[in-house]
Amino acid sequence: MFKTTAKTTLPDLLRLTDPGIRERLQTLPASEVLIGLGTDGQPVSVDLDTESPHVLACTAGGGGTTTLLRTLTAQLLRHGAHALVLDRKRVSHRWAKGLPAVTYRADLADIHDALVALAAELKRRIDHADQHGDADDLPRLAVVFEGADHTLRKLTRHWDTVRQEDDPKTSPAVDALHELLFAGRQARIHVLFDGYPTAGTLGPGGHEQFSTVLLGRVPTSTFTRLAPHIGPAPKASTHRGRFHAVQGFTADQTQVLFLTDAEAAAWVTATAAGEI
Repeated sequence: MFKTTAKTTLPDLLRLTDPGIRERLQTLPASEVLIGLGTDGQPVSVDLDTESPHVLACTAGGGGTTTLLRTLTAQLLRHGAHALVLDRKRVSHRWAKGLPAVTYRADLADIHDALVALAAELKRRIDHADQHGDADDLPRLAVVFEGADHTLRKLTRHWDTVRQEDDPKTSPAVDALHELLFAGRQARIHVLFDGYPTAGTLGPGGHEQFSTVLLGRVPTSTFTRLAPHIGPAPKASTHRGRFHAVQGFTADQTQVLFLTDAEAAAWVTATAAGEI
C-alpha cells in the first residue's frame, strides 16, 4: 500500500492573484494544467500527454468539482484547445457559452448527439494519426462532463425510449464515451469527468482509464474503490476546494486553484502579453 502525503498547512483559498500563480500558469506547456498547491507548497499539475489523458473529479455537492473543471478547462482553452462542454445542470459552465472553440450542450438529446458525433471524430483523428504518424497538428479537444454519472444514466434511459427495433440495445452515446476513454490519448481527446463512476455507467474497470483521480468529500468506501492502491484512505476534508490528487502511487492533499466565471472567461481570451 502507498500512503498519502503528510498533512501540513494549505491555503484556505487559492486565487489567480496569489503570488506566483499567474506566472506559473503562463509558463506551463500546452499539455500541462495546474490543479492547485500541495502540502509542501509546490504546484500540483498533470500533463495530459505524458501522464494522464483523462481526469476524474469526485466529491459531494458543494465540494468544488465545478470549480475544478472550470479551472482546468480555461487553461486548455487558452492554449488553443477546443472544448465540448456537457452541462445537464445548465448553470455550472455558463461562463464558457459563446467562447471561441467551445461547443456547449445542455439538453439530453443534444448531449447524446454530441457524444455520437465524437465517436466519428475519434475515428477521423485516429485515421489521421495512422496516415501522418501522430495527431500533433490537430487541436486538443477537452470533453468537459459535468454531473457525468447522472447524465450517463439518463442517456441510457433516453436511448431505451428512442431506439428502433434494429438499433443496438446499448446507447451509442455511452459507447462513444467508453471508446473516448480507451483511445482518446492518441487522438488528443481528453475527458474531464465529474462524478462517481460505477460499473453501470463506465463498465467494469472503467474508472481505471483515469490516471489522475481528484477525490474531495467522499466516503472511505469511495476512496478505496477509486484509489485501491492508496492506503489507508485519508479522512475527507469538508473544506471547499480541498482534494486528494491521486497520481501514480501518491495522493497529495491539494487546494484547488479557484477561478471565478469571469476570471476563467478572461483567462481564455487574454493575449500572451497579459490583459488580466
